[in-house]
Amino acid sequence: MRRIRWTVGIGLVAAAAAFGAWYLWQPAKVSVVTPQRGDAAEIVYASGSVEPRTWAKVTPVVRERIVQQCNCEGSRVAQGDVLAKLDDSEARAVLGELEARQALAQEELRRLTVLAERRAASQQAFDRAQSELGQIEALVAGQKARLDTYVLRAPSAGVVLRQDGEVGEVAELGTVLFWVGEPKPLLVVAEVNEEDIPRVEVGQRALLKSDAFLSQNLEAVVDSITPKGDPVTKTYRVRFRLPDDTPLRIGMSTDVNIVIRVAKNALLIPPAAMDANKLFVVEGDNARRREIRTGIRGTNGVEVLSGVDEKARVISPYPADLADGGRVGITAAQER
Repeated sequence: MRRIRWTVGIGLVAAAAAFGAWYLWQPAKVSVVTPQRGDAAEIVYASGSVEPRTWAKVTPVVRERIVQQCNCEGSRVAQGDVLAKLDDSEARAVLGELEARQALAQEELRRLTVLAERRAASQQAFDRAQSELGQIEALVAGQKARLDTYVLRAPSAGVVLRQDGEVGEVAELGTVLFWVGEPKPLLVVAEVNEEDIPRVEVGQRALLKSDAFLSQNLEAVVDSITPKGDPVTKTYRVRFRLPDDTPLRIGMSTDVNIVIRVAKNALLIPPAAMDANKLFVVEGDNARRREIRTGIRGTNGVEVLSGVDEKARVISPYPADLADGGRVGITAAQER
C-alpha cells in the first residue's frame, strides 16, 4: 500500500511539473501593427477666446446711479458720443458752492485792488486775497473736470459690441458698461505655456476647434507674441489672426493647435506600442525589444526616424510583462 502511495505521489508531481513546463512554454498572445506612412505634425496646444483687434471698455470712475443710457447695442457711434450719464446732483451742488466762494473771492480781490491803489490796504492783504482766489479757481476747475466723468462717452468710433447696466442701477467702479470696437478683423487671444513659447513664431498656422462649429475646419495665423510673460501663470499671450470669413464670433472660446512643424510621408506607429523609446517587434515566434529614435510625437501617431522599417510587425499595445526573446503568438493584426 505504501509503495502505491509513493507511486501515485511521484506521478502527481511529474504531471504538475509537466503542466507547468507546458504552461510556461505557451506563447504569449499579442496583437501587432505595421508602421504606416503619413503626415506628422508637431503641435503646441493653447486655449483662447475671440476678440476684435480694435476695441475698448467703457467703465465709470465714480460710483453713482445711472440716470440716462443710450439704446445703442449693435449700433455704430462716433468718438465722443454720449453713451450714459450718472447722477451728478451732489457734484453740481459742490460746484455751486465753490463758484459762490469764487465770486466772493473775486469781489474781495477787486476791493483790495482799489484800496491798494489808494494805499489804503497792505500788500500782504492783497497777496493773500489773490492767493485765496487762485486756490478756489483751481477747486472750481477740478470740480468741473470731475463732472465730466459723470458722462460716459465713446472712446473711439466703432460699434457698441455689448451694453450692460440699466437706468436706476448703481454703476460700480470698474464695472464695464460698454464694449466699443470694430467687429472685424477678429483675433483669437490665447495663453501659451512658457516652455512652449520658444517654438512659437509669427506667421505659423494654427488649427482651431470650437464647440459651436465642430464640423468645420477653422484656421488662424500667429499674429503677435507679447514680449513679457506672466510670472504667476507662467504663460505668454499670443494673438492669432482670423480670416475675414470666419464664422467665429466675439467672445467665443476655442482650442488652438499651433502647427510648429510638419513631417510629410513619415513612418508612423501608434503611441500605445511604445514605452519611452522602446517597443517590441515579432521575429518568427519570438518578441524582440528594440530601441528606436523618434521625431514628432502626437496623440494619433509617433514618427519613427530609425530602429524599425515598414515591414516590422510591432506589438501594440506595449506588453510590459513580456521578456525580450519571449515566445509569442499573434492573435490579430490591427489596422491603423
